[in-house]
Amino acid sequence: MSAEALKSRTFHLKVWGENACFTRPEMKVERVSYDVMTPSAARGILEAILWKPAIHWRISRIDVLNPIRWASVRRNEVGAVMIPRAGGLFVEDQRQQRAGLFLRDVAYVIHAFFEMTPKAGAQDNVKKFEEIFLRRAEKGQCFHRPYLGCREFAAHFELWSSESPEPKTIDESRDLGFMLYDIDFAGLEPMPLWFRAQIRNGRIHVPPAESTEVRR
Repeated sequence: MSAEALKSRTFHLKVWGENACFTRPEMKVERVSYDVMTPSAARGILEAILWKPAIHWRISRIDVLNPIRWASVRRNEVGAVMIPRAGGLFVEDQRQQRAGLFLRDVAYVIHAFFEMTPKAGAQDNVKKFEEIFLRRAEKGQCFHRPYLGCREFAAHFELWSSESPEPKTIDESRDLGFMLYDIDFAGLEPMPLWFRAQIRNGRIHVPPAESTEVRR
């Protein structure tokens, strides 16, 4: 079967929310967001709507619809993981106050497609999963509530029709530097992948994972 037969059409999904935090991994203590959504966060939103072992989502473009705005807050976090067999966790002993630099009033259009994986069964095919995704997205169905980087920042979503005009993006072009692309779990240890992200007229073009633009 050809590669094209294993690849879906491109879907366009608008997502938005009051706050977002696409955490920069180099910030060890404080939570500081990237300026825009990362490809891995976009993939997570799509998988919240439809995830199956038979398909793998790939992001091709992210459109930034709202101006990039920031909010600085301080909040309480728990500095330990609860172990049930240890008798629970006393929050007051593990509470930590940390600063965070988050995004506010965000909106994006995610352009993505999926590819069939070797785990696809005999009854699995591209058209089947295209129809499932469209039906679920149109009805607002999801396996769990998608979020914008952090679980407390819920994401709203709706399909952007391919027949609609191109989304109106922000009038901005600049280099964002190296950004987390995704995590590769194929090896013995998870391996972060990076790419040089650039906003061009409000759009971020995401290279294929196999391209030389994606680095380990």
